[in-house]
Formats: sequence, structure tokens, C-alpha cells
Amino acid sequence: MSDPPIKKKVIHAGTKQVEFKPGSKVAFHFVTKLTDSDGTVIDDSRQMGKPMELVLGKKFKLEVWETIVQLMSLNEVASFTVDKSLVLQYPFVSKALRDMGKPASAKRHHCCGVTLQNEGLGYEDLNKLVKDPCELEFIIELIKFEAPDEYKKESWQMSEDEKLDQVPKLREEGNKFYKEENISGACESYTLALGLLEQLMLKEKPHDTEWLELQEQKLPLLLNLSQCKLKQGEFYPVIEHCSTVLNVHPENEKALFRRAKAHIGAWNPSEARADFEKLLKINPKLEKSINQELKVLDEMIRQKDLEDRAKLAGKMF
Repeated sequence: MSDPPIKKKVIHAGTKQVEFKPGSKVAFHFVTKLTDSDGTVIDDSRQMGKPMELVLGKKFKLEVWETIVQLMSLNEVASFTVDKSLVLQYPFVSKALRDMGKPASAKRHHCCGVTLQNEGLGYEDLNKLVKDPCELEFIIELIKFEAPDEYKKESWQMSEDEKLDQVPKLREEGNKFYKEENISGACESYTLALGLLEQLMLKEKPHDTEWLELQEQKLPLLLNLSQCKLKQGEFYPVIEHCSTVLNVHPENEKALFRRAKAHIGAWNPSEARADFEKLLKINPKLEKSINQELKVLDEMIRQKDLEDRAKLAGKMF
């Protein structure tokens, strides 16, 4: 009778049984060994500096890791001896994990057939595993488990419905951060929401009903993000985001006002004046506040002229 392809031996019992299902997220430390007489260690996640994380059901390159963690309980430490047929991808996974800790200039980005044949993986022990596959032992410690609804998914893990559902939540989160004067946090939330909408728009035909509906959801997020960027003194992104809004809604008052302020910050006084004057035509009730902004702009122009004349006079004499 042949040996089973996966042999498990419990080293330390776990503390809690968990229900694994697709979308569950696990984190574990691992030590990978050869099954030679010396128990040669190939990799140790603790030496790499961080545990391994997997989202179950996402077809990770080394499928056997998904299998074996689901044979464990939380905080359990166990040894798994795995047949060579199930670990043929391990050298490539190991290379990727090792390269993560290297500076970009030291990484080998290509692993096509020609490069592999001529140069290998860049690690002699992994080259040997590619050439002569063998069974491996994994010592796994399952340190964390999160059900699908217990963690914040990254965009690549979400379905289209989940992405759409996240947009208003991220907008609300950004608004909360803004009220708390956490401008960086607000920027991050608004940017994430915009990224989700842009991914969804790529799947629709431009200017079709669905695409236009998604575009309308983008516009208030762009305005919110532009306000954050204005506070941070990043004027060119403000000009870009507000211009995107004005291309769709040319009389949007918030976009005109924020772009005008950004033009002042970037020192485009003519463009700033044009935006303020257009805003005044759209909404005459803003005359007092806009005239005040124009008065400030005129004073800045006067001061700039004086500075330029002083510099010119200094060069002449």
C-alpha cells in the first residue's frame, strides 16, 4: 500500500477549531525542510520577517498550502511531509518570497524558460529542487484566522457587487476622517473608492447607462479629494480633479472655487481670475466672498510685481 501524499504529525495542539470556507484569510509561520538525515532547512518565515498570508479559494500557486492549513486548528503547530508531486511549484514560490526582502535592483524579474535554463532561479538550493524534485516537510504554525466578513478585503479579492457596496462606505469613512482633521486618512479612503469605481468602469462601455452612473459616483469623491489636496498644498492634483468634474458639469460651483484656489497656489493668476469670474456669473449671491478672493489675488499680483521689479533693479545695478 502506497504512502499518503500528505502525512501530518501534531507538534503542539491548537486552541480553537475554526470553520474554513472560501474567502477565509489565514496567516501562518512556516519552516520548509528537506527530508534528508540532516533535516536541511530551506526557508523559515520568521527569518524572512513576516508570516505567510493566504486567502483560501484564490488558487495560490502552491495549492498544497491551502490544503494543509485547513487540516489545522488555530495556534496549532504541525509537521506535514508532502509528496514531491505536490510541491513542484515550491522553488518558484520560495524565490518570490525571498525576493520580497531584497531591494528592487537586486531582484530578478524574469523567469521565462530561457532565463531559467541559462541562469536558474538565482538560488542554488532552489535550482537543485527544480532539477531534482523531492518530498518536503513543512512545519506550520497557524497564528491567525479571519472569516470572509471579518477583514477588509483588497480590491482584487472583491466581486463587482462587493466593490460597488464598498464605495459609499469608503466615502463615509473619508468624510469621518476629514471631520476629525485626519486629512491623510481621508485622502486614502477617497482614493480607494475612486480606484474601485475606475475598475468597474473599465468593464462597461463608455457613455452607456451603467458607465455614466458610475461616473456620477466618481464626481463627489473627486471633489472631496480635491479639498483634501488643497489643504495639503498639492495644487496640481486639485486642478486635475476639479477639471474632470467641470468637463462633466461645467457649472459645478465647488469645482470652480477649489480650482481657482489651486490656481492661486500654483500661481496661475489669470486662470484663477477666470474661474472666480465664471463662478460669480453662475451664482451672484457669492459676490461678496468672490470679490474678497479677487481683492486678495490683486494684492498678491501687486506684491509679485514689486518683487520682480526689485530683482530686476538688483541685476541692473
